Amino acid sequence: MTLQQLRYLLAIADSGLNITAAAERLYTSQPGISKQLKLLEQELKVQLFTRKGKSLAEITPAGQDVIARARKIMREVENIRSLASDLSGEQEGTLSLATTHTQARYVLPEIIREFRTRYPKVNLEMHQGTSEQIAELVANNAVDFAIATGSRQLFPGLVLLPCYHWDRIVLVPKNHPLAEHQDGLDLPMLAQHPLVTYVFSLTGESSFKHAFSEHGLEPDVVFTARDADIIKTYVRMGMGVGVVAGMAYECADEDDLVALSAENLFPRCTTWLGFRRDSVLRGYMIDFITLFAPHVTPELTREAAELDNQAAVDALFAEISLPVRGGCGNEIADAA
Repeated sequence: MTLQQLRYLLAIADSGLNITAAAERLYTSQPGISKQLKLLEQELKVQLFTRKGKSLAEITPAGQDVIARARKIMREVENIRSLASDLSGEQEGTLSLATTHTQARYVLPEIIREFRTRYPKVNLEMHQGTSEQIAELVANNAVDFAIATGSRQLFPGLVLLPCYHWDRIVLVPKNHPLAEHQDGLDLPMLAQHPLVTYVFSLTGESSFKHAFSEHGLEPDVVFTARDADIIKTYVRMGMGVGVVAGMAYECADEDDLVALSAENLFPRCTTWLGFRRDSVLRGYMIDFITLFAPHVTPELTREAAELDNQAAVDALFAEISLPVRGGCGNEIADAA
């Protein structure tokens, strides 16, 4: 058995059992892959695939087990290579992220500045989008990390690390009637005004909408956007009352906007960072995770990466309190 045979086996599994596609993926020949697959099955004395004519039809139960172990072996091979690069001081490479505008605009700048100071030879790529777009990038192996909030069912193949909590706030101009309700704001009161907020997930999952429906209310959402800066612009225009993430409220906004706490109106949100379960984590990648979420130590990241399912990852972090991120004057609050 050789590493090349295992590499071919995984390429077949990842190419829909299409040997031609697997060969193109590895820049080799179809007969070469077919020969190595046959030799592997002969050595193992088990059939890894059922066949229909000359084509592969399905992965056998034995094949499923062998493929799962092959993934772990190839991952460890890459880990050894990464370890060698880290030990030799070759901190070069690329780190690609997919995240929302809120994270990219209000949370990541300081983290990326520090990361670039530590790793000037690592290229950074950032993709912005909705949860659905981020999920597509992850599914296509186009990014290393996904950073998002909620919608965990969109990312079944990822290791999801909880990073921090955040609450929504309500934004109004200083002369708006709601500006006087710093302490007494409630959902019935909010439902009487046109609202400007984030684009809703296509999955239908929306804690924003659910909060209103639980009280028998229907929010009057007149405008949605992915960008909190755009939402704030339309709040300033008087189009409606804004509902955004707390960290989107900057000190410069205090000049003309009032932020009202919505902590008791909507469920608290949790932002997580995710990576594929078969990812090879370079040293600089693990360091980025700790920069983004200091409570996620390198040891915790490595331990989480070795777990077989998300339930085990959740259990690993169950006793860890997460910080709460807010806006101006409350960027990072005590863990909660």
